[in-house]
Amino acid sequence: MSKKFKIAIIDYEMGNIQSIENAIEHVGEFDIVVTNIKEEIEKADCILLPGVGAFPDAMHKLQQKGLIEVLNRVVQVEKKPTLGICLGMQLLFDTSEEISLTQGFGWIPGKVIYIRPLAEFRVPHMGWNSLILKREKSLFDYLEKDRDFYFVHSLYAQCDSQYVLACFDYGEEITAAVQNDNVIGMQFHPEKSQKTGLLAMKNFLDWAQLYCIKELV
Repeated sequence: MSKKFKIAIIDYEMGNIQSIENAIEHVGEFDIVVTNIKEEIEKADCILLPGVGAFPDAMHKLQQKGLIEVLNRVVQVEKKPTLGICLGMQLLFDTSEEISLTQGFGWIPGKVIYIRPLAEFRVPHMGWNSLILKREKSLFDYLEKDRDFYFVHSLYAQCDSQYVLACFDYGEEITAAVQNDNVIGMQFHPEKSQKTGLLAMKNFLDWAQLYCIKELV
């Protein structure tokens, strides 16, 4: 019997972990571990970094639990496929201006800034928005007419267009999904986005398994 693909969902007390775990179980059979233990993270084939809350608090929790070094190693050196969700996506970038300027992981060049919309748009942005795809080939190739995903956030990633997979219109184009080699971020919540969200999660995991095979060849 072949070994199941092992996914480490990083537990640093700031993520809606159970709903993400449920979404993964819905789209395939995987070995899922919710963990903040270094050895478990090192054994995983794939890393999921969830997040709900404030950027400075998240980085403090990750530092407090001794996770910064191991995550930098498995993501940047070992090149394990990695997905950041919502706040987890924002942590992928160099800095965030939330509350006070805070350093992120810097796995994708860019900064996280507050949404400063026109008067008719509210912040925090909460609700469904349709993705505007920015690449011909990406994880979102499966999308047809229904491109709606669920968002809850007050900040967004500002980065070079080469890293942007998708945006949405909120008076201006706001970054919705990004990629830099083995690192992918989704500002929306795939686990709350019904059918389109589950397909996004499935496509990421299909891609992650192929990426691991490619790295072994």
